[in-house]
Amino acid sequence: MRNLDVCKVTEAVKDMCISVNYALSEDMEKCMMESTEKEESPLGKQILQQLQENLRIAKQDQIPICQDTGMAVVFLDIGQDVHFTGGNLEDAINEGVRQGYTEGYLRKSVVRDPLERENTKDNTPAVIYYNIVPGDQVKLTVTTKGFGSENMSRIFMLKPAQGEEGVKDAVIQAVKDAGPNACPPVFVGVGIGGTFEKAALMAKQALTRPAGEHSEIPYVKKMEEELLERINQLGIGPGGLGGKVTALAVNINTYPTHIAGLPVAVNMCCHVNRHAVRFI
Repeated sequence: MRNLDVCKVTEAVKDMCISVNYALSEDMEKCMMESTEKEESPLGKQILQQLQENLRIAKQDQIPICQDTGMAVVFLDIGQDVHFTGGNLEDAINEGVRQGYTEGYLRKSVVRDPLERENTKDNTPAVIYYNIVPGDQVKLTVTTKGFGSENMSRIFMLKPAQGEEGVKDAVIQAVKDAGPNACPPVFVGVGIGGTFEKAALMAKQALTRPAGEHSEIPYVKKMEEELLERINQLGIGPGGLGGKVTALAVNINTYPTHIAGLPVAVNMCCHVNRHAVRFI
């Protein structure tokens, strides 16, 4: 059994909330640079260059990449041999978010009640997911999800007979409907299978996959590649002003499901796909 003080979780969450809002990970930066080379539209290329300049300034001056600094979503893969000490784990996570958004001068965007709309003034609470795994390590994934793209996400409860083509059509329709509102170029996270809520969770997790990394399942990898090509033929383009680069990646996760169902969730994310992974 390994004892782990929750203060280490707080410190990690604080640092990650700040760092992901100031700079993209290396894989995301590389993806953005490659997109500029692929874009054929002069206006689209100009927009991508402006986005990269914005990324450069944010990283250099240590200021937020975007004014929407998101709602913190935290995934924990907790080794079953870990024993947390020093306090409540969930409180420790939220304290990390509070410190990160306060000390990092990040916009506080969370309201206490979805209808009463009173701001919590520290961007808590986070949305937290726990997963128990073998071992004595904790894998911490933090993503700060902006709602311009989040609001464009969709869930489809398809009939099994609609099959793979139905899934592809649903993803394409979600991107079409989002148009410029998801701040393209976008990352498209897709969850297929499970239940209503499992599909949505898989779609969110798919967005945290390193850019350029495909599914290990051959037919899923093929779907990812095909969907990316089809999406980039829609002509939406950077900023929604036309062009070849509408999406930077399509990441798909799958899970077993019921004989009567085919749930499909599409979680949209703008080019500021902010996330980080840390082991503690």
